[in-house]
Amino acid sequence: MEVVRGRAGKPSENRTATFTGKVWGDGILSTGNVTVNDVYFEPGARTNWHKHEEGQLLLIQHGAGYVVNEAGDVLAVRAGDKVFIPAGEVHWHGGAPDSYMLHTAISLKKTEWLHPVSDDDYEKAGKE
Repeated sequence: MEVVRGRAGKPSENRTATFTGKVWGDGILSTGNVTVNDVYFEPGARTNWHKHEEGQLLLIQHGAGYVVNEAGDVLAVRAGDKVFIPAGEVHWHGGAPDSYMLHTAISLKKTEWLHPVSDDDYEKAGKE
């Protein structure tokens, strides 16, 4: 058993390498198989396309945004929603054009980061 103490004095990280727009993250827990982060997206900010070896659970805590998979399925999400992305499904997620979004991301095993989401793909998500 282990207690994980909040941010334990660590500053929030400005996430840039695998995101578009201003995105901040607070690491909560990282073990060999599970990574948990709170991720704050400004309006229009988003992850790159990516996939998870054993899936990912998103708990939308505040605001509104999108979760989109490679097949073109678009989920408009808001505070209180929970989204499970199955193992290997290529997807992205981020804030709506007019809303910040905070989610807790629980990633299972390895994450493979891919290319950025284009502005066209982002705008198309908002029209679905």
